[in-house]
Amino acid sequence: MAKTRVSELAKEFGITSKEMLSHLKDMKIPAKSASSALEDAYVSMVRKKLAPQLKAREEELRAAQEAEEAARKAEEEARRAAEEAARREVEERRQRERAEEERRRAEEEARRAAEEAKAAEEERRRAEEAERNRVKDTAPKSMPKFTSLLEQIAQQEEVLKQKKEEEAKRREEDKAKRVSRPQERRGGGRQDRRGPAAMDVAPSPEKAAASNRHNKRHHGHEGPDEDRYSRMARSAEEYNRERVLEDARASVEEASRESTGRRKKRKEHRKAQAAQAAKEQAIQEALANDQDISKLDVVKVPQGATVAELADLLDIPASDIVKRLFLLGTPLTMTQSMSDELIELVADDLGREVKVMTKEEENSFTFYDDPADLLPRAPVVTVMGHVDHGKTSTLDAIRHTGVAEGEAGGITQHIGASQVKINGRTITFVDTPGHETFTAMRARGAKVTDIVVLVVAADDGVMPQTIESINHAKAAGVPIVVAVNKIDRDDANPDRVRQELTEYGVIPEEWGGENMFVNISAKKNMGIDELLETILLQADVLELKANPNTFASGYVLEAKLDRGRGSVATLLVNRGTLHVGDALVAGMSYGRVRAMLGQNGQPVTEAGPSDPVEILGLSSVPAAGDEFRVFQDERDARDLAESRSLKARIEEQNKVKHVTLENLFDTMEDAEVKELNLVVKADVQGSIEALSDALGKMDQSEVRINIIHSAVGAISETDVILADASNAIIIGFGVRPEAKARAAAERDNVQIKCYQVIYKAIEDIDAARVGMLKPTEEEVQTGVAEVRDTFKVPKVGIAAGCMVTEGEISRDDSVRLTRNGIVVFDGKMASLRRYKDDVKSVKAGYECGIGLENYQDIHPGDLIEGYKIVQVARTE
Repeated sequence: MAKTRVSELAKEFGITSKEMLSHLKDMKIPAKSASSALEDAYVSMVRKKLAPQLKAREEELRAAQEAEEAARKAEEEARRAAEEAARREVEERRQRERAEEERRRAEEEARRAAEEAKAAEEERRRAEEAERNRVKDTAPKSMPKFTSLLEQIAQQEEVLKQKKEEEAKRREEDKAKRVSRPQERRGGGRQDRRGPAAMDVAPSPEKAAASNRHNKRHHGHEGPDEDRYSRMARSAEEYNRERVLEDARASVEEASRESTGRRKKRKEHRKAQAAQAAKEQAIQEALANDQDISKLDVVKVPQGATVAELADLLDIPASDIVKRLFLLGTPLTMTQSMSDELIELVADDLGREVKVMTKEEENSFTFYDDPADLLPRAPVVTVMGHVDHGKTSTLDAIRHTGVAEGEAGGITQHIGASQVKINGRTITFVDTPGHETFTAMRARGAKVTDIVVLVVAADDGVMPQTIESINHAKAAGVPIVVAVNKIDRDDANPDRVRQELTEYGVIPEEWGGENMFVNISAKKNMGIDELLETILLQADVLELKANPNTFASGYVLEAKLDRGRGSVATLLVNRGTLHVGDALVAGMSYGRVRAMLGQNGQPVTEAGPSDPVEILGLSSVPAAGDEFRVFQDERDARDLAESRSLKARIEEQNKVKHVTLENLFDTMEDAEVKELNLVVKADVQGSIEALSDALGKMDQSEVRINIIHSAVGAISETDVILADASNAIIIGFGVRPEAKARAAAERDNVQIKCYQVIYKAIEDIDAARVGMLKPTEEEVQTGVAEVRDTFKVPKVGIAAGCMVTEGEISRDDSVRLTRNGIVVFDGKMASLRRYKDDVKSVKAGYECGIGLENYQDIHPGDLIEGYKIVQVARTE
């Protein structure tokens, strides 16, 4: 039967082998070690005796499990309660914000209604005042309130015409009455001569005619029957008509003036309403894009803007800016650029606030987050340092991965990003290359980081790339944590590293500085926990926060073009949350996020602040270091990317390519009249005169040499500006450029040539001048072939059987066919063969067959000469 070992029996009871051996010794059961085998009888005795202990152990384990389960449930309940409390707090805060927004909107609506009511009351009051002051007319009530002057006069004339017709009818009736009344009077006189009516006898016709002539002479009326009352009525009518017309004209003018004033005020009111609506729309757009509302009045001006561009941005006449520049003593034209200080000075004088934007800032985004929306985020740590000082090995010790083993040559060749969870907290690490050829990539790594871990080997000390890393970290304004690596080596000296770093402003805290130092060994896994605690401590001091509940923005760490997946970009989210399907723009690239991958290649659906992810779906490969942001509409992202691409192409086309002595021929070979402009600076005037005399003696029929400026003294920044504007080369004799001039020349690509010997300068200029001359063409004879016989070739025509007598005939040569010394054909060969094979060339002494292109008249005895046209550079 199989025996049971002591160690197996100990495992059965859940005790150690040493304790089991002690129990066996008490029971007088022989057993020497844990590997000793026991008989079944002994095993039964042990199980019988230790059964109570086994039961107690089981009860203890069960109790421990129940306690652990209870603790887990309690922790889960506490976590849920905390999440519920946080959710309720967020919901309450949102309700408060909505209530505040509703209250603000209500106040705004009430204020706007009050203003509109006040404006309406003012308008009504002005209308009543105008109505009271307006001259009343007799126009029909149904006519419009304000009609034209011609319409009012026409209406008045119509009224007067009607009145005139009525007056004429009334006069006719009166006339008829007057004619019938004398007849009645005369008849009555004959009937009763004795009554008083005899006193009213009408005058004789002669007296009546005399009376009418008297009235005509005094009143000038043409009608034969008009009396004095009719004339008075007509005069009053004419007077009233002129009075009415004058009143109408005055009323129209008054109404026109009043109407014009109201239209102007209504126009101003509409303009004010439009301005208010535009301001509110700008505020809404700023809130939607997380912009600072207090900065809406700040005008963004590109660096180097012209006077016309600044006037357009400030929405003022350009003459106002020109006048202020003239008063400042810096007169500029409309198309001249302004310096940053000048732009700020002019804007301040105009009472406007501006911000001069550099080219980098024009392509960047600015956001404003409410402090109440900010939540803690993970720190982004960049590992920097010299090559082979252990940066990736340090990350391996933290991540427990083997990244360094897979790198080419054992060094990191790209920017990588990963996340590590430590004590429930997350740290994002960015590993940058340390080799000097990757300085620009290391600078991009420092741009997006919160903390820099500077890895310095304890046995190697501070190296050139270590100094560059310090400069990049200081330029980014981030704290530096120094990890002194390789302390396990025999020649390690951490104190020497600390002493060397103090020379570059990195001073340990124990020496009174601000930088934390940690001694580690990546291979021996020493000091890693202390380094992580130091990073978290530095992160707590920084109080890193971000708003995760908004659209995502951040930076591109690296990008590449994959054959199967297309454009692949590694992004580091700085704020907000990036989701699959979001439309974003990065530099001059745009697109939708088709897929997102985590640090281990696993698909993810979203990425929050400080999360590095790989995305697919961009239209092109962005540049590392470009800032990205998410747009609600893909069209906005596409428009921004296309405008940036167009601007970049225009800048590239407008970029001035300055001439140098080396590229002088390539730059000016197409010009008909070539010029070489020089700016000469020397230590003495005699050198300038000697150079001028030497240049004047050169042949300038094809190349004209111009000395546009010459002076004694060092090469200054003004000389570089002049050379930049006139596309000239600066020549210096015994002088050197100033620091500002050297920097300006490097920026503007202006060539500065300094000499100590004047003859060397003359030789270089003459060599450049000769290189600019057009080369001459010369004919070189390659070979001669004699035609021995001709034969017909199907589908080709006549071919010549020849013997090459001189040189070598090549298939690419031009040929001449001469007969008795006269050229009868000049062109190309159609074919060159030896027997049935096409050949490239045939040397002297060999036979061949030659076919001429588009020529068949070949006779035996003719000579075929081969030649080439070569270009020979001019020597003078």
